[in-house]
Amino acid sequence: MGKRESKGLGKRKAARSRGGASQKLEKGGSAPEPVGSTSARNSKRPASMTDVSRPAPAPRDHGGAFPIVGIGSSAGGLEALETFLKNVPRDSGAAFVIIQHLDPLHKGMFVELLQRSTEMPVVQATDRLKVKPDHVYVIPPNSDMSMLHGALHLLPQASPRGLNLPIDIFFRSLAQDQQERSIGVILSGMGSDGTLGLRAIKEKAGAAFVQSLASAKFDSMPKSAIDAGLADVVAPVNELPAKIIAYQTYAPHIGRREIPLEVKAQSALEKVFVLLRAHTGNDFSLYKSSTLYRRIERRMGLHQIASITHYVQFLRNNPREIDLLFKELLIGVTSFFRDPGSWDQLRKEVIPALLASNAGGGQLRAWVPGCSTGEEPYSLAMVFREALESEKPIKNIALQIFATDLDREAIESARQGVYPDSIAADVSPERLQRFFLQKERGYRVGKEIRDMVVFAPQNIIMDPPFTKLDMLTCRNLLIYLSADLQKKLIPLFHYSLNPGGILFLGSAETIGGFSNLFVPVDGKTRIFRRIQPTADAVPVEFPSKAAAVRANVAGESEAGAPAKGPPPNLQALVERLLIQRFSPVGVLCTEKGDIRYVSGRAGKYLEPAVGKANLNIFAMAREGLRYELSAAFSKALRERRLIKVSGVKVGTNGGTQLVDLSIERLTEPQELRGTVLVVIQDIVVGSVVERASRSRRVAESKRITELEQDLQQSREEVQTTREEMQTSQEELKSTNEELQSTNEELVVATLTKVVFAGSGSAA
Repeated sequence: MGKRESKGLGKRKAARSRGGASQKLEKGGSAPEPVGSTSARNSKRPASMTDVSRPAPAPRDHGGAFPIVGIGSSAGGLEALETFLKNVPRDSGAAFVIIQHLDPLHKGMFVELLQRSTEMPVVQATDRLKVKPDHVYVIPPNSDMSMLHGALHLLPQASPRGLNLPIDIFFRSLAQDQQERSIGVILSGMGSDGTLGLRAIKEKAGAAFVQSLASAKFDSMPKSAIDAGLADVVAPVNELPAKIIAYQTYAPHIGRREIPLEVKAQSALEKVFVLLRAHTGNDFSLYKSSTLYRRIERRMGLHQIASITHYVQFLRNNPREIDLLFKELLIGVTSFFRDPGSWDQLRKEVIPALLASNAGGGQLRAWVPGCSTGEEPYSLAMVFREALESEKPIKNIALQIFATDLDREAIESARQGVYPDSIAADVSPERLQRFFLQKERGYRVGKEIRDMVVFAPQNIIMDPPFTKLDMLTCRNLLIYLSADLQKKLIPLFHYSLNPGGILFLGSAETIGGFSNLFVPVDGKTRIFRRIQPTADAVPVEFPSKAAAVRANVAGESEAGAPAKGPPPNLQALVERLLIQRFSPVGVLCTEKGDIRYVSGRAGKYLEPAVGKANLNIFAMAREGLRYELSAAFSKALRERRLIKVSGVKVGTNGGTQLVDLSIERLTEPQELRGTVLVVIQDIVVGSVVERASRSRRVAESKRITELEQDLQQSREEVQTTREEMQTSQEELKSTNEELQSTNEELVVATLTKVVFAGSGSAA
């Protein structure tokens, strides 16, 4: 980069202090365009017209800290790196560490080639080299590199001529060391190296920038990162430096000591929670505010918004941003066999103990809340299979794993069970061969392991838990939740587990003060065993939406002083009593059967299904009711009239009950239009015989009618068959006559030939 161009960039950087995107919002202007969007209009602009030229707030004192940008590239990377460095100003304030796939036997001029593209010093990294801002560091050949306390550390590659993933290794180390100051960049390259590393950076509230596919010479690496949903910014390589500079300028958390949340815009933060709850139905107010605020600041930096108050306005004007923020708050790093020592103990000690306690065979149950993209439950399934196969003789025991997460897109990805080649850094070659099928660009989980896991979306804060579990694996989820919520979940986990069940937490998580509910398994891992609670155990607070209703009911039945307020309304009390004891059960449903309201004591006919809570009338219908209910329900929707079914035999607790069904699709009042009302009414004991007799007579009459119809149909079929046979006989008769005529003609022709032959011979 020439000095004239460098000075031009310096002037534009200084111009940012004259105002920002927040000023546009203050004046009622439009919100700034997201950095991550590369429109056709922007993609054709030269670098000098990119977002780096936007005004910015006054520079902040970074206290000596600075962002470190890790850049990963492979095939076609030299050209992309040269373009990238040409567009980085000399005084950007960031350090750049380049991880390029290099041939271990090739001693090229990589550093010298890159030095021609930038005024910043470009050096090859050495062991324990302290990283400085406005410098470029290049990984040496035949090495892996990590970072500790801002210094680079070199390690020999484990497989010099085999599969190596140096970008993932460095990105993970960068995320752990630099936290929110870490920035990952993926440029042109083959394979999927860097994808898992970007996930680690995103977990620590860092940022991910990816070269656009159209501008990449080889797009496999950028495509892998984009397909994984990890890219914050996708842009041509010449625009990426400007976007990184704009991000680090506006992201308040980069290089600044954490300010207590009390002095921040608490009111604006709560407004963000309100918008998220209204748009997604999920309440994030119970998550750790400091963690959420860092992630919100990250989004502000990407959009170049300096104030959270202005970001609230930006959210209100851009619902799409609420979806992106929602995904941002759900990002959690995950990988196969994270903390290998814990998984080894699980395989060698914990699971064999569970198998020994179930020597008779059967099925074990496990729950993995917060499963993200599925690595944790699949790891558990593989470890269980290995432990089971090590038993001699092999026991007939299966494991059913329920894996849940709030992120529906992550659940869909987990169901596919497809992962990039880079999982080879976490999964041994033996396990890859044993449990995976290799695809063109990665691996797919084998059917044996996939069939062990059931994935479902679930909100652990609001939805009912799975119960009767032998194992509960909740790793690296509690660290994001507030202390109060953690105190509610640990007793809930205890309730969900069978006696002696296993609770498996992350390396940074504990059971807190609940030593009366769990005891640690021997070792330094976070594996705990359920014990019987003491008399002073904390009561379980269920996180279901019905908890408030149960609390109200309990409050109404509490003994004590009479409640203050107006005198009771006798009419209302009597009517409520009559409805509860004598009126039929009424269930208001959607057209798909999802229950919206229940009147009367419906537990006699409906019961919760096993597994994840499902408030659907077909899933909850007791034995004997489901078939008749489903048929009548469909008929009521199809014919748009009241459908009645008499004498349905329903299995109840220890017996049966005859009921009448009435199902109608409602058209009025307006508020209930489109819903379906299902009424279930017991048949009174005194009229059972009469109704049964009537039903029998109706059934017999119906059967006679059916038999008469069958007989008439049979007669018609016999008549038709007879007519067809007669037609066939006539056709055969005609054919036979034709054959006879033909035969006679042949005989005459033969005789004539013989006669003429004899006359000729006589002559």
